[in-house]
Amino acid sequence: MLRRRVGHDYTSRHIYLITMTVEGRRPLLGTLVGNAEAPEGSPDAPLVQLSPLGERVRDCWASIGKYYPEVRVLETMIMPDHLHGILFVERPMRSHLGLVIKGFKAGCNKAYRQLFSLPQHCCGIGDKTGDKTGDNCCDHLFSRNYNDHILDGVDELDRWFAYLRDNPRRLAMRRAHPEFFRVRFGITIGGQRYAAIGNRFLLDHPKKVQVQCSRHLNDDEVAACVQSMLGQARQGAVLISPAISRGEQAVMRAALDAKFPLIFLSPWGFNEFSRPGHEYYKACAEGRFLILAPWEHENRRQALTREMCLELNAMVAAIAGL
Repeated sequence: MLRRRVGHDYTSRHIYLITMTVEGRRPLLGTLVGNAEAPEGSPDAPLVQLSPLGERVRDCWASIGKYYPEVRVLETMIMPDHLHGILFVERPMRSHLGLVIKGFKAGCNKAYRQLFSLPQHCCGIGDKTGDKTGDNCCDHLFSRNYNDHILDGVDELDRWFAYLRDNPRRLAMRRAHPEFFRVRFGITIGGQRYAAIGNRFLLDHPKKVQVQCSRHLNDDEVAACVQSMLGQARQGAVLISPAISRGEQAVMRAALDAKFPLIFLSPWGFNEFSRPGHEYYKACAEGRFLILAPWEHENRRQALTREMCLELNAMVAAIAGL
């Protein structure tokens, strides 16, 4: 996805999570090695061994501050066919962020041409963001443009760091269990169409239970609801919920931690590149998790309305009644 926040000043002081992909998603930057099941920090834990080109790309990213002193590189994760990086624009710039990325890509293109003995020219076509990689160029490394997320809260930054560090493990899991990570569209249940990620055979389980907790429950009542639902899961039920209320979220977290099978109804739609959140990866890989999305994908999440919540609960009831 190539998205920008409408009306945002991309010269202002902000922290950005940047993602860009190699043209054609070719795995030119490195090779994934390691075991998806190995614990973090062990010698067998998944990691990406960078190719000579990947090392040059890493060096180009690390040197952004040399050319744009207003920008500090906070984190980098280079995968075989894409790059994630966190940039902190510490003070307002004269240049658009797109020009920073354009300069980085120019350095990567130079390394790419040198290492692969490609022609020393580029026929890029510019756009309004300042990114000039071109659709018809034979010697550019990264695809045209890039994707960005803008930090909205301090807590989100920790999640970004965890997301980048966890990339190799998630890729290893997808490769080990591709059937559970492929987005499937057009699944019809009770007249409603869904997109799905995870183990679709959970829908065939004979005992499915809806998790629905009032948002007015106090802490003791939430705890009682959690124990009641976990008791049903221990007896073989598959729990289903959109996890809207605090109580529903507590039940789903507890069931996830206890490794019970779950079906989660997500209000956020999928596209073909969608992946489960990193906290769901292991559950998906083990075949005990299914995410169903009834609505179309949108770049920016919207606040849930009461009508949407009622619809989601009605869908869960229909699925539980199969």
